[in-house]
Amino acid sequence: MNIRPALPADAPALAAIEAVCFPAAEAASPAFIAARLAVFPECFFVAEEAGQPIGFINGAVWDEPCIRDELFEDAALHRPAGAWQTVFGLDVLPEYRRQGVAAALMRALLDAARAAGRRGAALTCKEHLIRYYERLGYRCLGVSASVHGGAVWYDMIAEF
Repeated sequence: MNIRPALPADAPALAAIEAVCFPAAEAASPAFIAARLAVFPECFFVAEEAGQPIGFINGAVWDEPCIRDELFEDAALHRPAGAWQTVFGLDVLPEYRRQGVAAALMRALLDAARAAGRRGAALTCKEHLIRYYERLGYRCLGVSASVHGGAVWYDMIAEF
């Protein structure tokens, strides 16, 4: 497995992975994936096996330690000098899960955020994933104000 920065040409493959990993109401559309990749490519990493994308991680940089729903829909809200790296999605194809792919992607994004001088990272997750993200260094802040996709989310932060 190889972890590398995402390229604009990856957008269609990443959108297909997103569609497998998230319900339709929560998944970023191909247009949103391409827009995000155009605005904050430094916040996208791809895992590949034999040259094929098998997962990716992405998120904008923001001034607050919590993700607001409007961030998911407007890549222009990215703040390159912001204090917090967000995680919009950590997507791994089902056949590659439980092999360390997601953790490697998270490490790549967090390492880049640390190198850029961020205060930490923020994400939202569903209740069943809280313990997983805690193992990756995140702390649960409780139920999020996010209603993205009609789901109940929990705010998580990792402070550097």
